[in-house]
Amino acid sequence: MNPSVSFTAGGNILIVGGGLVGASLAIALDAAGCQVTLVEAAAPRADAQPSYDERNLALARATVNGLGAIGVWPLVAAQATPIRHIHVSRAGEFGSARLDAARHGVDALGWTLPARELGAGLLKRLNDCERLVRLAPASLVGLEKHPGGWRAQIKTADGIQFVDAALLVGADGTESFVRAQLGIEADTHDYQQTLFVCTITPERDPAGRAWERFSDEGPIAMLPLSERRCGLVLTVPSDIAADVAALDDADFIALAQQRFGWRLGRLNRPGRRHPYAIRRVAARKLIASRAVLVGNAAQTVHPIGAQGFNLGLRDALTLAEMVADAADPGSAALLVCYAERRAPDREGTMAMSHDLVRFACMAQPLLSPFRSLALLAYDRVPPLQRALARRGMGFRGEPPRAVLERLP
Repeated sequence: MNPSVSFTAGGNILIVGGGLVGASLAIALDAAGCQVTLVEAAAPRADAQPSYDERNLALARATVNGLGAIGVWPLVAAQATPIRHIHVSRAGEFGSARLDAARHGVDALGWTLPARELGAGLLKRLNDCERLVRLAPASLVGLEKHPGGWRAQIKTADGIQFVDAALLVGADGTESFVRAQLGIEADTHDYQQTLFVCTITPERDPAGRAWERFSDEGPIAMLPLSERRCGLVLTVPSDIAADVAALDDADFIALAQQRFGWRLGRLNRPGRRHPYAIRRVAARKLIASRAVLVGNAAQTVHPIGAQGFNLGLRDALTLAEMVADAADPGSAALLVCYAERRAPDREGTMAMSHDLVRFACMAQPLLSPFRSLALLAYDRVPPLQRALARRGMGFRGEPPRAVLERLP
């Protein structure tokens, strides 16, 4: 007989997906005293050696507060770089918007952090969890509904195991198997854009400044990193992505320089480029009977403004907060309340990223004065400036208490 993990259906939670959002949710639920099983596709490992080319994350202030609340931020803070200023503009147009941390009474609007470092911090916290059961490497291969919840069939290195859960959480990414098994449809929009991400070293120190610059070809962003480096995020039309990928370093950096300008002087030393096709995937609903979607399984947004993980963590921390206060984590009433509570943040963030790409990158000269005036209004009108800063820092709708209670 194959080994199995079987719990009574009283309050057990099964999380499918051990990425950044799934791991954060598991930690938060364990701290709240919940019985949780986490299914991770890859075996746990921590890369010990840093790399010039590693992927970097832009973490909103609310995200850092939330990571602090679950005990992860103290493990990674030394490797993070504060973002104290943000400059938003469009090529060839006169308007710009600037956000300054000091103007809003905070020490930083957000932080950049190597994804490897956050992963290692989450892994260390997972190892300290007392109630958590981790299956890794493992994959969900089947689901059976019963009145008290779900029986999940999990393929592991030791064979098939079965997990009974009162609540099933799909945190398994854009191509979510859980979402498909639940029969939840998703709307997809192909932006016909490809993102190139790499690390560069500019002539001038970014000194805590981040830039987002729009053009007809798409946005380009520059994020401050440690050791005077920057994380470059360059968007190009997908029909020329193969040509851009084939450029040598000199030609690639010339393209980035032409798109970004000379605010940091000459750009140098481009690292290995990582291309990503960009599309928006939004689940038509977040919940099903005793099941819920979080993170990219619920919504994958355009990377403009770096909202993906930030939005997903707010999903996770809101769910953990509500489950911790509930007798039955999978009750229909709880899940309906969760979906309603997340709606303003989720829908507002998705609309912002989608509309901003369409409005700011549309090759339409008649829009030019309106775009410039809009940026100037966000820069000069205090209520608009405060709203922009608050949303940029991740405080939208009814945030989870964890992001409000702790400061980094």
